[in-house]
Amino acid sequence: MRLSVVHDRNSKKGGDEMTLTLSETEASPLEKRNRVLPRIVGIATATPPHSYAQSELLDIFGITDRRIRSLFMNSAIDRRFLTLPPEEPGGGRRVETQGELLRKHRTSSVEMGARAVRECVARTGLDLSEIGYICCVTTTGLLTPGLSAHLIKELGLSVHTSRLDVVGMGCNAGLNGLNAVAGWAGAHPGRPALMVCVETCSAAYVFDGTMRTAVVNSLFGDGAAAVILMADPSGLLEEGHVRAEGPTILKFSSCIIPDAIDAMRYDWDEDQGKFSFFLDRDVPYVVGAHAELIIGRLLADTGVRRSDIAHWIIHSGGKKVIDSVQINLGLTRHDVRHTSGVLRDYGNLSSGSFLFSYERLMAEGRVQPGDHGIFMTMGPGSTIETALVRY
Repeated sequence: MRLSVVHDRNSKKGGDEMTLTLSETEASPLEKRNRVLPRIVGIATATPPHSYAQSELLDIFGITDRRIRSLFMNSAIDRRFLTLPPEEPGGGRRVETQGELLRKHRTSSVEMGARAVRECVARTGLDLSEIGYICCVTTTGLLTPGLSAHLIKELGLSVHTSRLDVVGMGCNAGLNGLNAVAGWAGAHPGRPALMVCVETCSAAYVFDGTMRTAVVNSLFGDGAAAVILMADPSGLLEEGHVRAEGPTILKFSSCIIPDAIDAMRYDWDEDQGKFSFFLDRDVPYVVGAHAELIIGRLLADTGVRRSDIAHWIIHSGGKKVIDSVQINLGLTRHDVRHTSGVLRDYGNLSSGSFLFSYERLMAEGRVQPGDHGIFMTMGPGSTIETALVRY
């Protein structure tokens, strides 16, 4: 017997919802090995209050260089949510110091992260007091004690909540964090485990007029995403208050490309007095060239074929990254519709990007019980992280 998801089209809330139910369905080889597998039971996202069109940002910061303007306008991004610096008395925006950027990261990350968590908990019908574990993922600022400690205080979580902070791993880190959360949930059946990806990318920028910094400044946006995982939530289900949106997590697989370790990195810019992020122009091709290898490894010994994958959730790393992965894996534009849509509406949200796409997939209402899906993220290392899931 396994847990499956059914649609409730008669919900009093007026929308399609999904409820955990027990049903007799055929288990995959992975499920036969270990019946206590974690599943996602809730998702929610949050952003800053203001979004900006790419053309607005060029005007706000007075960027006139034709090459940089072309970079912004041909990025496949329409808008991004950002927390911009204050306006100068004479017009324009003040360039923030590294200290001010770190303070922005702390303030914005705690606020966005708390909103995402509260909404996620509310959607599942759980209570904040039930959270047993929290993992916080971020790359856009350094905070000690970590974001997990600040969110425990902000949200009033139990002081005995186990916690982990994943810092500095970049855009792939959401799946690194999810792996840790899944491990804790599997070891503590029936207890909710929480992951929060929070990226205040507007707290990590440099303006020096170069194409290197322009690439970064044209791409990233601010956002937070929270997911709750549980293994064997049937006990809470019997109490009638757990509502589930998502799949069972069957397997994770990773691939690091050491030859491209410098392709995505933070450097200290002595002239600007800030950390400066660097993206090599060959990143899309490096990622694309290894995509098929890692998917083959992920599916090995699972009994699942590539043709069985109904839903692809891929990190919105940029237009060229999406195109490269799509071509190398033989995916259609429909397969990457949510990945491209999130890039268009939010930009690259770093570690939380794939969760914004996942939220859109679930809102679409097309997922069927028994469908298989793949999560895929890419980032510094260079690294590709993957997860196989069953809805």
